Amino acid sequence: MNREELDDLTPKRIVEELDKYIVGQEKAKRAVAVAMRNRIRRQKLPEEMRKDVIPKNILMMGPTGVGKTEIARRLAELTGSPFTKVEATRFTEVGYVGKNVESIIRELVEVGVNMVKQEKMSEVEGKATYQVEERILESLVPGPQSKGSGARNILELFQGQQQPKPSQEEIDRIRSRREDYRERLRSGDLEELEIEIEVEDHSQPMIMIPGMEDMGIDMSGVLGGMVPKKTKRRRMRIADARRTLLPLEAEKLLDMDKVVAEAIERVQNRGIVFVDEIDKITFRSGSHGPDVSREGVQRDLLPIIEGTTVTTKHGQIRTDYILFIAAGAFHTAKPSDLIPEFQGRFPIRVELDALTQKDFLRILVEPKNAITKQYAALLETEGVRVVFEEDGLREIARVSHNLNEKIENIGARRLYTVVEKVLEETSFNAPEVPEELIVNRKYVNDKIGEIAADEDLSAFIL
Repeated sequence: MNREELDDLTPKRIVEELDKYIVGQEKAKRAVAVAMRNRIRRQKLPEEMRKDVIPKNILMMGPTGVGKTEIARRLAELTGSPFTKVEATRFTEVGYVGKNVESIIRELVEVGVNMVKQEKMSEVEGKATYQVEERILESLVPGPQSKGSGARNILELFQGQQQPKPSQEEIDRIRSRREDYRERLRSGDLEELEIEIEVEDHSQPMIMIPGMEDMGIDMSGVLGGMVPKKTKRRRMRIADARRTLLPLEAEKLLDMDKVVAEAIERVQNRGIVFVDEIDKITFRSGSHGPDVSREGVQRDLLPIIEGTTVTTKHGQIRTDYILFIAAGAFHTAKPSDLIPEFQGRFPIRVELDALTQKDFLRILVEPKNAITKQYAALLETEGVRVVFEEDGLREIARVSHNLNEKIENIGARRLYTVVEKVLEETSFNAPEVPEELIVNRKYVNDKIGEIAADEDLSAFIL
């Protein structure tokens, strides 16, 4: 996303875009929208003031399945920001066996590099398509060098003897044949024809040295000069060869130094890290056993959140201006159980509401990626038209909400279980079912009524 598009993302506009995917949770949406807009505003400040303006990190509190992760992920997608999600429980304090907290930033950098790489590859797609065409033509009509390359012996290689130059007549004949094939290629006549192409062989075992990854040492780069890349010839249809060769040719056209430099700049100024299950690393007095490392994890995370420099295989990364969003259910703990220094690094706190039956109904129909729209599209590929009627949707919402109340509140994820069970028979028998399926209240009750009414059954099935 370029500067002009980012400037158009006012807080109101960001919330409008988030509304397309997430129902409710207005407080959380407003908080992340303002945080993101402040990052855009910061870029317009004078250099002297800009370095002092740090992101205001956000702490989200709310039960599972209410949209915490989705808000952060959609925000990153909307703004073209590198994004990574980690669970706080995967880390342990220094001295214990576990993941190094700096691996969070290394993962974010990899996301950033891949993001910029894909963008740049799409920019050179036209030129890469032409190069792919040339490689396919080379396979269909080999040039004089290709024909004679296999005849060279070891003596010729050392003495530098060259193959006899092809005649002008032969060059013209090859060029003419290639142009004929080029026309047929562009018209799509040869897509099913099989050819042999040379591609890089990735089947070689990778050299893994324990601990190197967490230290930010790129062993492939260190050993790259000593271990030459191997290639192999593969036979495939021209249609498949296009798909295989396009990313390879596009990558050759990239200046990877520029890609990495842009990725680092984007990570440092627009990166978003979502740390989930933050409540699981709170330390409560009187705790024993595994709790001993929880406060240590918070202390290990502190430097990264406050701002430090992390060594990665792509270079040094400053974390001062990366936005951190922490989230947790906080059922048995509370934010004040976090160490004071950690609390201070998350000045913006928002509480997400538990979902009501009305919210469930809206989730079924309003989002662009609503589950009902997904199932309708999936079954339509089998020639089955699924129509969700109002009373059927209300019944699904009611059953889902009641199950969350009675068993365990897993938020909107309960809808997936219930809708899956309602459409299970149709999904299994399609396409050998009627062309139209009406999902109304009676249909929903026929499929899951007995299960939902029996608490023991619903606890296991729904």
